[in-house]
Amino acid sequence: MTSLAARAANQQLGDQIIAADRSRSRRWRVQFLIAWAIIVAALVAFVLITINLDTDFIAKWLPFILTGVPITIFVSFASIALAVVLAILGALGRLSPNPYLNALASFYVSFFRGTPLLLQIFFIYFALPQMGIVLPEVPTGIIALGLNYGAYMTEVFRSGIQAVPHGQTEAALSLGMTARTTFRRIIVPQAFRIVTPAIGNDFIAMLKDSSLVSVISVHELLYQAQVAGRPNHKSMQTLLIAAIVYWILTIVFSFFQARLERRQAVGDRARVVG
Repeated sequence: MTSLAARAANQQLGDQIIAADRSRSRRWRVQFLIAWAIIVAALVAFVLITINLDTDFIAKWLPFILTGVPITIFVSFASIALAVVLAILGALGRLSPNPYLNALASFYVSFFRGTPLLLQIFFIYFALPQMGIVLPEVPTGIIALGLNYGAYMTEVFRSGIQAVPHGQTEAALSLGMTARTTFRRIIVPQAFRIVTPAIGNDFIAMLKDSSLVSVISVHELLYQAQVAGRPNHKSMQTLLIAAIVYWILTIVFSFFQARLERRQAVGDRARVVG
């Protein structure tokens, strides 16, 4: 009986601790939201006081500015896809025992990390035509962003591949798997789980850096905002709209990234328990 009473008391104490933790967490979230509301309200009040917002102008040009959002998202997704492919190839080159492949991958990483992204965009769009290579604006932006981010992500993928325990490779080989099958079925899936947060962060950064392609007249969000604002001398208002839209996009994609990471974490825990 004493043992049952002690067990019941421990259970009750555990329930009280869990309830207290939930209450603290709920209180923290409420305070966090209140702080956000105060900051946003202060910023809105500052804008309304210091800037003479022309609501009629905003209502007229907002749909035009928003037509740049699909282009921004398309350029970002296409660029991150290209960057991932280049990063995988670059990581394999950096890990290769072949000195020529290793040197090629190292040169790629060094060059594109060592020169500004804006310069790379200008070079592809304005310099390559002198060699007879002429690319439209959108492919130019995708290629420049993909090459630049692929160089940075190469080191991320290399670290992810090296983070997979070597014992798993040895176990797969001992079971009769070829080196290529082991890499494809054992190493790559685990490496992708490791680098997923970094890919998400780079995509969100690319979403903002895609604004740089506006300099070559890609009709993305920032370009549309400039086209609407400059002739009407309302750049402050149109750029503010663009900033808010970029902010909303980063919040939305950050939310989905966090959900993906939580789902992967739950899957990893389930595999460990199993």
